[in-house]
Amino acid sequence: MRKARFLAIGSSVLALSGGIGISAPVMAQDAPPEAQSADDVGGDIIVTARRREERLVDVPVAVTSFSGQQLEMAGSADITDLAQTAPNVTLEPSRGTNSTLSAFIRGVGQQDPVSGFEQGVGIYLDDVYLNRPQAAVLDIYDVERIEVLRGPQGTLYGRNTIGGAVKYVTKPLPDVPSVKVKATYGSYNQLDGVLTASAPLNDIVRVGGSVARLTRDGFGKNITTGKDNYNKDIWAARGTLEMGGHGEPVSIRISGDYTRDRSNPRGGHRLMTGPSAGSEILPDVFDSAGGIDDPKQNVEAYGLAMNITIEASDALTFKSISAWRKDHSATPIDFDATPTVDLDVPAYYRNEQLSQEFQLAYDNGGKLQGLVGFYVLDASADTYFDSRLYTTYATILPMLTGHTEANVDTRTWAAFADFTYNFTDQLSLSLGGRYTWDKREANILKQNYIYGGSAGFQNPGVLFSTDTDFSGSAVFKKFTPRASVSFKPTPDHNIYASYSQGFKGGGFDPRGVGNNAPTTNPSGVPSDAEITQYLSFKPETVDSYELGYKGNLLGGALYIAAAAFRMDYKDIQIPGSVACTVKGVPTFCGIVSNAGKARLQGFELETTARLGRDLAASGDRLSLSGSLGYIDAKFKKYETLIGGTTVDVAQYRYIQNTPKWTGSATLAYSVPVGAGDLNASTTVSYRSKTHQFELPNPYLDQKGYALWDASLVYTAPNHRWTLGVHGKNILDKKYITSGYSYISQDPETGAVNLDSSGKPIPTLGTEGTLTGFYGNPRQVFVTATLEF
Repeated sequence: MRKARFLAIGSSVLALSGGIGISAPVMAQDAPPEAQSADDVGGDIIVTARRREERLVDVPVAVTSFSGQQLEMAGSADITDLAQTAPNVTLEPSRGTNSTLSAFIRGVGQQDPVSGFEQGVGIYLDDVYLNRPQAAVLDIYDVERIEVLRGPQGTLYGRNTIGGAVKYVTKPLPDVPSVKVKATYGSYNQLDGVLTASAPLNDIVRVGGSVARLTRDGFGKNITTGKDNYNKDIWAARGTLEMGGHGEPVSIRISGDYTRDRSNPRGGHRLMTGPSAGSEILPDVFDSAGGIDDPKQNVEAYGLAMNITIEASDALTFKSISAWRKDHSATPIDFDATPTVDLDVPAYYRNEQLSQEFQLAYDNGGKLQGLVGFYVLDASADTYFDSRLYTTYATILPMLTGHTEANVDTRTWAAFADFTYNFTDQLSLSLGGRYTWDKREANILKQNYIYGGSAGFQNPGVLFSTDTDFSGSAVFKKFTPRASVSFKPTPDHNIYASYSQGFKGGGFDPRGVGNNAPTTNPSGVPSDAEITQYLSFKPETVDSYELGYKGNLLGGALYIAAAAFRMDYKDIQIPGSVACTVKGVPTFCGIVSNAGKARLQGFELETTARLGRDLAASGDRLSLSGSLGYIDAKFKKYETLIGGTTVDVAQYRYIQNTPKWTGSATLAYSVPVGAGDLNASTTVSYRSKTHQFELPNPYLDQKGYALWDASLVYTAPNHRWTLGVHGKNILDKKYITSGYSYISQDPETGAVNLDSSGKPIPTLGTEGTLTGFYGNPRQVFVTATLEF
């Protein structure tokens, strides 16, 4: 039914385009900017951050743009690499996964991938919002550019995003037949291949596509199952149909993509010893001893999109973006990382979305430009998992398993508008607003089994008790404004100030235990209304203020973008799970609250300089680019229940996944060699101490560290072929990116409670769950491309 509705939407738009007498359609994607060359400094790069093509220097928004050529020259593998050089940005694979994304920008994000929690950072694939984080660690191939927008987005985009957005834009099809082959071989037997081909079928129709095979042995081993750990086994493909010739009033682009990830389960590294054999700390941080292998790891994601643009007049442009997407993940997660079944979680995630966006843009080349839009999203997110606690309670409750099934549907629509009025060539004012209507429907089932688990996995057991059997819905509505003023003393200098408000709807705790709801009933059984109130959480909002400057200096040899910001973050949704007892049965309970209020303030600096201008006569080019981010992120209120009393523990809590300092510096040199060019570059990036959770954790919190990368690439004339050598994390730094922690901590200060031998005290299982996941080690690889 969802596919039929998608096709019906597309057919109606096509009928509309035919009905207004438009004959020859054109390519759907906006005309792309030229690929970034070594001479590009930054200000003249073209971006579409405001849904229209503008020079980067003209956009009164904090945005970092990466061209496809720039990413290819650096040997970037997936979108998580962007966080090394984009200030105040964190992009990492979620704990225990290979392709689920945890994204934070300026302290706003969400690392919990289960259904019911919206992401704080929007990921867009060719203008299509990805509603769920599963399969959102997008591999970089056949990409035109990627833009990272910092701060709330909503008056120009289909889905409101409270923290920022990452826009992944694939390449349009060329007008002539083309074939590109790219191969990579490197450390850990990395072997990648990408084949891209396209051809015009006639004057108005072009077809093309890419197929990618991405493989790598593991960085370590699972010493229990014998499988590689941190390996890669991915098939991916994209196909595109474009219609029309340049200059015609209609453009149509129909695209589809498919990804299958059958990499092995990513096992964590134990950071504490347990009482049983196999629970020791292994010498290699990329090794694991987790024994769970049910279900077989498998992630599939695919989708269809149709982008239609109609130039109704010289001033009016209509755009329709229709999309359907689906993904499903089967993943076994061994929380305790031991051969013993102590805290093992087999899980399924299933997501589907259907979206439709309409935009009407006005620009007559005069004083007024603007856009109005309408967006509809119908999405379902289903989470199904067991929590096996076999060992801990084997004598009382043999093979105890907690089962959670959470099905959350989101139906939302929004109307948005943003207009810019140019009072003079120097002074302009932008005003925008968005009205969002979100409806969340949830069905949550939590049960306990003995002698096995639920029917969805191996070894089904016997139902012992039910903790939650809930169905409910809620509607969240909000108007969020945006305003900015921009002053350009010259065309190459832009001083701006902006205010924007972000909004993220509320919902229901997908792991919540309804039996724990406080009740006034004499029977002790909470009413439906009490359960609903207990499981629900409110929307969160952020008020963002920004003052910025962008400029091209020294005749275009130097580009600078600087921004200072302050964000007042309210009703922060803080999800988690803790060990608990429900009617005498030990299990884990979801805990979600709007306990937080935070102040996030700081600054960002990005610069690119062309050095040694006297080298131009010889064709040599030397450039230096850098970024610096600082954020003072503090909770102003964090209320929690301790001993029956509500206590504000803000002084002991931290904003997770948000280092105070981020920075990078890249030195690049290009010199003619023969008839081609030899490009050498080296990058050093730095991130200060990062907290994985709001509670401090001396085992998982990562101290500040630096990474060093380098590349050497030869490009033949006319880009006919290239040969490159790349080094990543050359100094082989070991650093934690995420982890699991179920150990006893002081509820107020977060101090870890230790037993008599000085070990952390487990709260779930007997072995203790304190496991870390690490960033990639040193990798060296060679890439070769051939175009014809």
